[in-house]
Amino acid sequence: MGFQFRAGLGLEPWSVLNQGISLHTGLSMGTATILTGALILLLWVPLRQRPGLGTVSNVIVLGLVMDATLALVPVQHALAIRIPLLILAVLLNGTATGLYISARFGPGPRDGLMTGLHRRTGRPVRLVRTCIEVTVLAAGFLLGGSVGVGTVLYALAIGPLAQFFLRRFAIKGLPPEPSRVVAGDDAPSAPATIAE
Repeated sequence: MGFQFRAGLGLEPWSVLNQGISLHTGLSMGTATILTGALILLLWVPLRQRPGLGTVSNVIVLGLVMDATLALVPVQHALAIRIPLLILAVLLNGTATGLYISARFGPGPRDGLMTGLHRRTGRPVRLVRTCIEVTVLAAGFLLGGSVGVGTVLYALAIGPLAQFFLRRFAIKGLPPEPSRVVAGDDAPSAPATIAE
């Protein structure tokens, strides 16, 4: 998130929201990220998501690392640096999502919202994540967050990247986490896994 911020080509949707909150409250981006993460956990209740060590770590560490990255990485001006920095930021976020969710210590608030909605609706992870990102982006934009080509790239790429890396980093030998699909005419006959 910090790399994408420093690329200056548009924030990822959650950072657009957090920046909008920061602009209206005077909180740092990291503090807004921590508070937003804590509030998202309330949405877990109807989804029957359970927090774990990964969840708590995500709420606290993500905001602290965001503030540290912004303090250590200088503002970039050359487009030849900003474009690769943006691409690296999006790829790292997709990779990190697959890695830490596959470890099964509990997803972070935002990813738990994604996996919870996936399980409750039966919709693919890529579709659920993309819908969440677009909704959050709209709210952040209305609050004055920075939107650009990087925002669009992230919003469209993170769902497919998360699904790709969840499959790649699935721990072999462990049974897949079941996906409780809502019954319907087009529901699969066997339970889907979270990586589908």
